Amino acid sequence: MNKATQQNDCHFMNRIGWSSFFHNQLETLGYDLKDIARVTSVRRGCFLVSQGMEEILVTASGALAHRQGPYPVAGDWVVLNNSVLSAVLPRRNTLARGAAGARGKLNGAARREQVMAANLDTVLIVCGLDQDFNPARMERYLTLVHNCGLRPAIVLTKADIHPSPADCKAEAETVAIGVPIHLVSALDPSGPVELEPYIAPGNTIALIGSSGAGKSTLVNRLAGQAVRSAGEVSQSDGKGRHTTTSRDMFFMPQGGMVIDNPGIREIAFWDDQGGVDAAFPDIERLARDCRFSDCSHAHEPGCRVLSAVEGGELHPERLASWKKMRQELEYAAQRQTKTSGRIEKERWKEVATLVKTIKKGRKHGGR
Repeated sequence: MNKATQQNDCHFMNRIGWSSFFHNQLETLGYDLKDIARVTSVRRGCFLVSQGMEEILVTASGALAHRQGPYPVAGDWVVLNNSVLSAVLPRRNTLARGAAGARGKLNGAARREQVMAANLDTVLIVCGLDQDFNPARMERYLTLVHNCGLRPAIVLTKADIHPSPADCKAEAETVAIGVPIHLVSALDPSGPVELEPYIAPGNTIALIGSSGAGKSTLVNRLAGQAVRSAGEVSQSDGKGRHTTTSRDMFFMPQGGMVIDNPGIREIAFWDDQGGVDAAFPDIERLARDCRFSDCSHAHEPGCRVLSAVEGGELHPERLASWKKMRQELEYAAQRQTKTSGRIEKERWKEVATLVKTIKKGRKHGGR
């Protein structure tokens, strides 16, 4: 490949998110830039990919089809060999969760990771101001995104159908501390202009949220045209006629890319990468002043977090959410290295020890 051709290819690739992180891998891995493309959609048995101009349909190699190595998802950079997708370049990051149905289960399926998108700059958590508005669920989304090492932002849609959208934003601010929150209406003719910086040239964002939250409508508003089918939503039950069933990446006129995901019914965690501390910075800050560095904020003396709850500084539901997600993430991390039987055995051993301690305390108390 001559220098002029390579520069031209780089120009088109940069437009769709190519960066030095990926370019530096080419020489090490022995790949040529002309054979690299980005996945825009995953279909049954095939993929849509782009090199910055048009999209082409390709199939996966036998090894990838049998899940030998990372399976391509929207946002991945991949290697093509005669219109066959043969490899996935190492990812900059991934948006991943525990496989659907994994939450609280001990079977093998619970230990599977589901990668929803790759190589992202920001994740927009989309919540509709109807029956979808749920601050507790928002905390779970934030924990999920932070746990993936990604930057979150919250978009509150359907502001036009709520009597007090500003109150909802204020409530969201109590659980999304330090996270940008945007209040938008799909019916606003000016469109969600304040979201456009997220899709600056070369940037890639992903949208996540419940079905009917307004993700597809938001994609269309950002694109300035209908690129994703979206049905109207009933104000009485919040249910729309259209449900997104595939993960697709769309090229925006602003120069960035948007990956729209199907509605998430279950927010299951896959691994513990510090997502709870990042999603609950208020508790993490208070915990620095606890007497014990490994304080569980349950019963320890000198617990600054518990004193904050007692003094009205921290809402008890906030602490309960923190404990619940901390427990889930610790359990998810254990599943990576331990069998379900071993985890259960250790859990019951802890229970037995606690029972002995309680009985011993009662015995001494009766003397």
